[in-house]
Amino acid sequence: MTRCALVAAVVVTLAALPRPGRAADASVVSAAEKEGKLVVYSTTDSAIVSALIKDFGAAYPKIPLEYNDMNSTELYNRFISEAAAGAGSADLLWSSAMDLQVKLASDGYAQEYKSPESSHLPSWAVWKDQAFGTTYEPIAFVYNKRLVKAEEVPKTHAELGKQLKEHPDRWKGKVTAYDPERSGIGFLLITQDSKLDPAFWETAKTFGTVSVKLYTSIGAMLERITSGEHLLGFDIFGSYATARQRKDPSLAIIYPKDYTLVMSRVAVLPKAAKHPNAGKVFLDYLLSKRGQELVAKAALFSIRDDVQGETTSASLQKELGQVLKPIPVGPDILDSLNQKKRLDFLKKWQQAIGTK
Repeated sequence: MTRCALVAAVVVTLAALPRPGRAADASVVSAAEKEGKLVVYSTTDSAIVSALIKDFGAAYPKIPLEYNDMNSTELYNRFISEAAAGAGSADLLWSSAMDLQVKLASDGYAQEYKSPESSHLPSWAVWKDQAFGTTYEPIAFVYNKRLVKAEEVPKTHAELGKQLKEHPDRWKGKVTAYDPERSGIGFLLITQDSKLDPAFWETAKTFGTVSVKLYTSIGAMLERITSGEHLLGFDIFGSYATARQRKDPSLAIIYPKDYTLVMSRVAVLPKAAKHPNAGKVFLDYLLSKRGQELVAKAALFSIRDDVQGETTSASLQKELGQVLKPIPVGPDILDSLNQKKRLDFLKKWQQAIGTK
């Protein structure tokens, strides 16, 4: 493709996107422009959403965006510390740690805002107009298709347990997953698994048999699967796997046919925001059709019901239907933060995999 043709293609692509979503009340945008700044704390790497960040800047040039990416624990602790000190903090918090985000809302840190875009979200994705699910990310098995034979690939959680149990030598040191003791999202996902998979604890024992390798970084897991150090990953974000697969076709993704968990990055508008209107504008943009088109292009899977394409909720629902099990944005997931329940679960996990 010539340089001129490439430029033309980019122009056509951007022109095909709908106009940026704007706050229902133009006075919110005007007030945000007068505030003159927007601070976002996020667990989503800025490189992944660079197109979205640039497009927001083009749509709202009078609302300069300061985007800070960090891990979920750092985000939560930093915000709580700044809130306690009465210091300046974020105007919007955007995190994959669904439970911690809901906890902030439950503990009274979130302001209520009825976004004009929320009508396009599933009912489970919005809690009290204080916590908003923004993505629809399936949780998958991921494997190296250069090194794993077709007959070895598990299609369900039960098949995974059976494969590991029947061929422990084959999988010794070759399976990877989140460390639920050190990863908040890892703990949330695995507790959801324990509720949906009747054979979960038996499978956990097979993890111990094959000496499962546990990490806090999904990037590290994907890197080691593509290198061949590990062969298969459990409870892997389909979004990150899809993005990696675009660069390395040796990576293959399986959405389990018995159930596929779906998580969502949750956005919260803090009550004490210094630029509250700017936060509302960004939330509306993030949930708008244009914003969600760019979420899909970043392989984070759009949650809106009117966005089409491969990495969207519409596409997944057409492919998997009732197999999909979204984790609701609401107080039910706060169980994972109960200290006694957490310690009891981890003790049982440690016993199952043989580390205690």
